Amino acid sequence: MERTKTVPKNEKKLKEPSNYRIILLNDNYTTIDFVVDILMAVFHKSDVEANRIMLNVHRKGKGVVGQYPFDIAQTKVDQVHRLARQAEFPLKCIIEEV
Repeated sequence: MERTKTVPKNEKKLKEPSNYRIILLNDNYTTIDFVVDILMAVFHKSDVEANRIMLNVHRKGKGVVGQYPFDIAQTKVDQVHRLARQAEFPLKCIIEEV
C-alpha cells in the first residue's frame, strides 16, 4: 500500500500579537509617592525606573510606562484605575497601539 503525503493548500502563519503602549497621564492631585508605588506594584518597575517615569509624567504631562499585548495592557490599566479610585486619586492612563 502506497502512502501519499498531503500538504495543506493554505498554510496559515501565526501572526505576532500587536503591542500597545500604556501612557500615564499627569494630574494636579495624585501624589508623587502614589504614582511611584503604582509603577512599582502594577508594572514591576524598579525604584529608579519608577521615579524616572514619574518625573516624565510630571514634567511633560504624560509618560510611557511599557508595551504589552492588548489583554495585558487593558488589565494593567484597569488595575491602575481601580487602585486610584480606592485611594481617591484621579490618576488615569490610556492605551495606544504601537
